[in-house]
Amino acid sequence: MHPDLVRRTTTARIPTAEGTFQLSHYVDARDGKEHLALVMGDVQNQQNVLARVHSECFTGDVLGSQRCDCGEQLHQAMRLIAQEGQGVILYLRQEGRGIGLEQKLKAYNLQDQGYDTVDANLMLGHQADEREYSAAAAILSDLGILSIRLMTNNPTKIDHLADLGIAIIERLPLSSTVTHDNAAYLATKVERMRHLLTLPVRPPAYTNGHAHIDDHAHKVSGAEVERQLAALGHRALEHYAQRRQPFVTLSYAQTLDGTIGTAVGDPLRISGPESLVVTHQLRARHDAILVGIGTLLADNPQLTVRLVEGPDPQPIIVDSHLRLPVDARIFSHPKSPWIATLDTESAAAHTLRERGITLLSLPSTLDGKVNLKALFSLLGDKGIRSVMVEGGASIIASLIRQQLAHYAIITIAPRFVPGISVLTPGSQATAALHHVTYTQAGNDIIAWGDLEWSPNHAGAAIPVNHHTNNFVPSSPPTTASPTVSPSL
Repeated sequence: MHPDLVRRTTTARIPTAEGTFQLSHYVDARDGKEHLALVMGDVQNQQNVLARVHSECFTGDVLGSQRCDCGEQLHQAMRLIAQEGQGVILYLRQEGRGIGLEQKLKAYNLQDQGYDTVDANLMLGHQADEREYSAAAAILSDLGILSIRLMTNNPTKIDHLADLGIAIIERLPLSSTVTHDNAAYLATKVERMRHLLTLPVRPPAYTNGHAHIDDHAHKVSGAEVERQLAALGHRALEHYAQRRQPFVTLSYAQTLDGTIGTAVGDPLRISGPESLVVTHQLRARHDAILVGIGTLLADNPQLTVRLVEGPDPQPIIVDSHLRLPVDARIFSHPKSPWIATLDTESAAAHTLRERGITLLSLPSTLDGKVNLKALFSLLGDKGIRSVMVEGGASIIASLIRQQLAHYAIITIAPRFVPGISVLTPGSQATAALHHVTYTQAGNDIIAWGDLEWSPNHAGAAIPVNHHTNNFVPSSPPTTASPTVSPSL
């Protein structure tokens, strides 16, 4: 960190309702912006200092606006520091996630027209989040703080500070009160910006401060959907009984033009609330749910069953080189995730095993990826009868190319969005749905069908670096099968 990036000008005592702090004023040498450090206790040369890196929010911090949770988080951090008697809050002049107060107010007007906080920023020509944290790192260095316990729900902030050399020993969550005015905003932060917030189960559908109680969203499981689920369950059990291999269901959402995600890997919410209910019904009917590491990095999903009654599936992450963040929401899943990987000897692998995570050691393809055919064989040996695959694009494309999936349930949302699709030109993978049934869920259409290939399409063989499959648990392996849903 450049030592002259910020300059401390003065410090004064500030008594508050939470306690007495020292407030230091800093000037950023690059743009002249003023930043602040609110300090309690002796932090010089201290380890594990309780810290909050807070971006300015005039509407929330000063006016107490309920459109966001910023003011609440600021005062919550002050109270926690006062309870401990030591800590620091950095107050950065980055209003509106870096777009400024004027632009933030314009974004609010767009949100009142029905756009979420991310799309509103994008429509104004900004990024979803334009903040950067060089000044924060420089101030922490100036204060002599050696390592911090960071109060935040934002994994991107953790990543940026860590990249700047800040030693973050622990993340401490900050709770948010859900109101009619901030429910949609908080949900967007969770779904599109990876924020680690626990929101109420089945909240009303809030849009711009108005509650819409849509009973249909939780009653979409009509007779036709139940019939499809029952038939799918019967076929999966029959498949496993005959082959000792899991029945593989592809389930994902796409727009009318085939987009399933953004080219830059940012979260993209496609499904409406009604079709999300169907997705959770499907999760509850499968023994396991599988996603690639790209989906974890972009969406940070929980992969649990929350919108319907039913058991949570066993989460399985395909992560060839163990890029899974240590604070990913998947680690809070009721069932400890299994990670299919090529890497079982690195420091990251050791750390994951210490946390009780099960690593599935798999052979690699020649392009250095987990061999999915070997993975499904291993899962079959472990008693997994059915696997629901939710993404991402490369995993789904590989399953189609290798003819490893048996059924597809595709939600089609009536939108056009530029981005990536499942199959790209030149992929040499062709498949079709047979015995197709369509159901409607809100504005979305869900297509159900068997995956079948043309007789002249034999599928692309994937060369393998052969070695013995190993099941590498955190404790000695057991011969007992995992807990599975009786439905599939």
